Amino acid sequence: MLHVLYLVGVAAFAASGVLAAYRANMDPFGGLVLAFAASISGGTLRDLILNRQPLYWTHDWVLLTVIISVGVGTMVYLRFWTLPRRSLLVVDAIGLSVVTVIGARAAIQAGTTPLAVIILAVLTGVAGEVIRDVLCGEFPPLLLREDVYAIAAMAGACCLLLLHHLGVAATPAAATSAGVVFALRMGAVYLGLHLPRPQQLRPRQGRKDTD
Repeated sequence: MLHVLYLVGVAAFAASGVLAAYRANMDPFGGLVLAFAASISGGTLRDLILNRQPLYWTHDWVLLTVIISVGVGTMVYLRFWTLPRRSLLVVDAIGLSVVTVIGARAAIQAGTTPLAVIILAVLTGVAGEVIRDVLCGEFPPLLLREDVYAIAAMAGACCLLLLHHLGVAATPAAATSAGVVFALRMGAVYLGLHLPRPQQLRPRQGRKDTD
């Protein structure tokens, strides 16, 4: 069940990569490159840090088939229809929620500390988005500005850690934690919530009397 959930997250990131390439006026090859970059970058970084060999995607033909199929299917869809304005944000939130939780579970199974679980979960969730944005020429990436993205991933990782320590079964814990990430991310999008910028944190200077 968790593998199916992971394929859903990978498919969402693959679609988000193609949508980002479409908005950046890239050709179909660029769309496939971004589909793979968005889908496997986070998991690759996680496996390298945990020293897990071979890398998960190098022996999972189902996962690679899903990425190619979703990438091509999304490009075909865009050839004939126009997606809603916020479609990229929605599929990106789905990918973030699922991949973050899978990253947290991998870290827990590797026996890392709770803080390391949170760090690895966030890295797994956001690495693909960062690389995708950089390849599209969007710099700094949305993550490194004021968007509520990594914070949502962090909250989901904390939720999974709590449920794991409470003894909740793996699938319900993963689904609940992914729901937390998705709700926070989309809630921030639709409510227009952002993290404060550095200049917004500075105390206002009092007006000097010029008399």
